[in-house]
Amino acid sequence: MPHRNTKQKPAGDAVTGLILNLFRLNNLLLTVGDRLVEGLGLTSARWQVLGAIAYADRPQPVAWIARDMGANRQNLQRIINDLNRAGFVALETNPHHRRAQLVVLTGKGKQTFDAAMRLQAPWVDGLAQGLSVKDIDTASRVMLALRQRLDGKDVA
Repeated sequence: MPHRNTKQKPAGDAVTGLILNLFRLNNLLLTVGDRLVEGLGLTSARWQVLGAIAYADRPQPVAWIARDMGANRQNLQRIINDLNRAGFVALETNPHHRRAQLVVLTGKGKQTFDAAMRLQAPWVDGLAQGLSVKDIDTASRVMLALRQRLDGKDVA
């Protein structure tokens, strides 16, 4: 799907097509995710941030969460502020950095995230129906390789 006046190698054409499909998929996932968790007071963005916090090994400052998510720190700060106002997260003193507070889930945040994951489980099982685990793993490896190249971590 390259522009008519450009010349790409076949692999470049394939990656362009993949990227366009990923853009469309991302938009659909955000829309469906918003609908899935709207009754919990969440959006896809808030749900994603709660997940990053829930799955972290320890409380982290906003900048670290943003880095781990591949997100813009300022945008993530806005979402964290919204989650804090809604009572889903709290900000705690960071003993290692006076200004970079640590973000932690509150009881309400953990309960809400757990409820979102209970909604997600049957939805994602239905979405995966008819797809082979092997094909899904292959797609994941390709996306990881592209992500690593974009992050400058490619070793090949």
